Amino acid sequence: MSIAFLLNGTPVRIEGEAPTRTLLDWLRDVRGLTGTKEGCNEGDCGACTVMVTDASGSKALNACILFLAQLHGKAVRTVEGVSGPQGEMHPVQAAMVAHHGSQCGFCTPGFVVSMAVAHLNGARDHDDQLAGNLCRCTGYAPIVRAAEAAAGEAVPEWMIADREALAGFAAGEAGVFRPADSDALAEWYLANPDGVLVAGATDVGLWVTKQLRELAPVAFLGGVEDLKGIEVQAGQLHVGACVTISALRDAVAERLPSFGELLRRYASVQVRNAATIGGNIANGSPIGDGPPALIALGATLHLRRGDEMRVMPLEDFFLEYRKQDRRSGEFVAGVSFPEFAPALRCYKISKRFDQDISAVCGCFNVTVEGGLVTSARIAFGGMAGVPKRAALAEAALVGKAWTEALVEAAAEAMAGDFSPLSDMRASAGYRMLTAQNLLRRYFQDLNGVPVSVLEVSA
Repeated sequence: MSIAFLLNGTPVRIEGEAPTRTLLDWLRDVRGLTGTKEGCNEGDCGACTVMVTDASGSKALNACILFLAQLHGKAVRTVEGVSGPQGEMHPVQAAMVAHHGSQCGFCTPGFVVSMAVAHLNGARDHDDQLAGNLCRCTGYAPIVRAAEAAAGEAVPEWMIADREALAGFAAGEAGVFRPADSDALAEWYLANPDGVLVAGATDVGLWVTKQLRELAPVAFLGGVEDLKGIEVQAGQLHVGACVTISALRDAVAERLPSFGELLRRYASVQVRNAATIGGNIANGSPIGDGPPALIALGATLHLRRGDEMRVMPLEDFFLEYRKQDRRSGEFVAGVSFPEFAPALRCYKISKRFDQDISAVCGCFNVTVEGGLVTSARIAFGGMAGVPKRAALAEAALVGKAWTEALVEAAAEAMAGDFSPLSDMRASAGYRMLTAQNLLRRYFQDLNGVPVSVLEVSA
C-alpha cells in the first residue's frame, strides 16, 4: 500500500501499512498526534473527530473507523492543525476558553474539530453539528454558547488552505483497489465475490476495531463517481449506492420532509458524512433507519452483477435476519423512489433523541381519497428480523373510511404482523404497543395535530 494525503497542511506518504489500519491508531501510534482521542472506538462519541477535505468540501469524520486507504488524495486536519502555523488560536478554541467549555478535557479536541468544520462551512445548527460529540462533565450549554460566539468570526486562512493545496497535490497510485467507476467494481467483484466492499466503513470499521478481523481482499469505493449521483426522472429520485446519508438528507429535506427529519437523527454528522445509502441497505440490519422509509415509499432496488442489472421492490430484498436476496458477486447499485409523497411520515423511537439506534422505527404512507383509504404502505424497523411491512394492518385500512375507529381496528390487526423480540433496547410488549401507537399518532398527524416532541409543549 502507498497512501498519500495532506496532514495538517504537510504532504505525507504511508508505505507498508495495512490499508484497513484506522487513521486514529496511525495518528497516535506513528505520528504522535495524541490530541485525537480514543473513546468508544466505534464512531459514537466523537472524541476522535478529524476534518477531511476533498473535492466535495470539508467534512467532520470519526478517525476511529476511518481506514488509511480511504484518505488517499485528501487532506486531513487534526485538532493540532486547527490552530494556526504560529500557534494562533482558532476562533472556536478561543470561544471554548472564554465560555468555559471544557472540564476534564478528554472530549474537547473532538468538539473543537467539529466546531471548526461547522464554522468553516457556515453551519449554525449547533445542536445538530455537535450531536455526535459526547461530553459527560461540562454539559452542552457552555459548548453551544462557544459555538454561537465564534460563528460570526472570520474563517482563518489556514483552514481554507487545504482546498487550495489539494489542487496541486499529486497523490499517485494508492496501491490498493480503488475502482474509478461501477464497471471496474463489477468486474472485480465478480472475480472476488468474497471480497469486502468498503464505502463509508461506518459498519465495516467495527469489524476491525471490535472484532479484530483482517479484511482481504478489499475494494475501497470512495472513487466510484457514477454511484454518487442523485437524479430526478419521471417523478422518481434515482440515488446511487455511494451517496452519503448527508447528501441524501439534503436531497429529500424539502421533497420528503419527514424522511429528511428521520435522516437528521441518523447517527451523527460524522457518521452521516461517511455512511452511504447503499451500505445502509446492503447491511441488512433490522434497525437501519433508511429501509423502513424507503419501503413505505415503494422504493425499487437496483442490483448489479457483472454486466447484468436486476431490479426488485426493496422489501423483497430482505429475506431473514442478515440474509438478503443478493447473488454471489452482486452489489447494490442504487435505489429509486417517488420524489414526492405528501402523506409520508417517519417516526423514530429511541432512548436518546440524538445519536441513538432505534428501538422502533415506523414509516407510514397512506393515501386517502374522498374519505376512503385507497392505498397503504406501512413499514417498520425493529419489529422483526428484517425491515418489514405491516401487511395485515394495511389490508385492514384499504377500501374503508379513514376514521379513528378504522385506525383502532388496523392497530389490532397489526398484532398479527409481527412477533418482536425483547432485547436491551426494548421489550417485545413495548415494541408492539409502540408500533400500534405510532399508527394512532399518524392519524392525528395527518389531521394536523402536533405530534413531535419538538412541537408539543405543556
